[in-house]
Amino acid sequence: MKKFILGILLTVASITEITYAQRTPTISYLSQEQIVDIGQSVELKCSVVYGDEYPVFWLKVESIKDRLPISSGTSLIIGDSRFSISYYADNSTYTLRIDNVQQTDRGIYECRVQVAVDNPTPAYVQLQVRFEPSITDNSTNNFITTEGKSVQLECYANGYPAPTISWRRQSVPFSSGGLIIKGNILTIPSITKDDRGIYYCIATNGVGRGHRRIINVEVEFAPVVTAKRPYVGQALTYDQDLECHVEAYPPPAISWIKDGEEISNNRDYRISHFATADEISDTTLRVITVEKRQYGMFYCKASNKYGSHNTSIELFETIIPVCPPACNL
Repeated sequence: MKKFILGILLTVASITEITYAQRTPTISYLSQEQIVDIGQSVELKCSVVYGDEYPVFWLKVESIKDRLPISSGTSLIIGDSRFSISYYADNSTYTLRIDNVQQTDRGIYECRVQVAVDNPTPAYVQLQVRFEPSITDNSTNNFITTEGKSVQLECYANGYPAPTISWRRQSVPFSSGGLIIKGNILTIPSITKDDRGIYYCIATNGVGRGHRRIINVEVEFAPVVTAKRPYVGQALTYDQDLECHVEAYPPPAISWIKDGEEISNNRDYRISHFATADEISDTTLRVITVEKRQYGMFYCKASNKYGSHNTSIELFETIIPVCPPACNL
């Protein structure tokens, strides 16, 4: 008899335990990852079995430890009119709706059934918001380097989907492609003066028009001097111009030399300089009313902190006046 009663008690205990286990709150359905554009609406659904007697929360995961409460049951906690909460008794579903979705809404959302103070039942869904790229501040800005150095131009961008980075150069027409490389880093192993100029970092992800950053690369280098005409003829008593083209950065000091002496502006000579860019200058020496003693070799010299360079121009005598500049007299 005692064994019979004990068996009944054990059976009742087992049934009670099973019934309690069956009625433990469980999240039976949760929306999958949602991807929307800025300005659209989105609904996050969470279905709870046996959750009638327990509080159900929607929260936004701010960090590993921090949560932003959005709703409790059918009551909205957050003070943002774009958010709303609804409950469908037929399938015990709590639906969190966000209208006019903004970039700041992206992140992980948690549906939580609070069984006890220290016993939550959570489930998580990620909300992705498509937005156009924005190049970040840790990307390269304008800078100055020295010829021969290795240079890295870096470009990073936020955006969803993840942006693609490409590099182009101003001197290469976009109509011909103009693409230098794809990727976050453009490396120039040994930069030269010919590599100076404007570079474009372009971030695109199919949303909006993309984002572009202009990077001006200045290269410091020693002067390079070339003569437009190394041999120039002119008849006696006529003016003649001697011209040099100078490339250098920083801008150089430019001088004209004849017979070992530097020429200055006087009744015999007039010097002029024209800077067409920071690193490009043209210089002209006008020999006024050429005399016999002025025939010979002239030197155009340019110097900066990286060195100096010169080139020669020979002025020789002709019988017939050379035009220009003689024709302008």
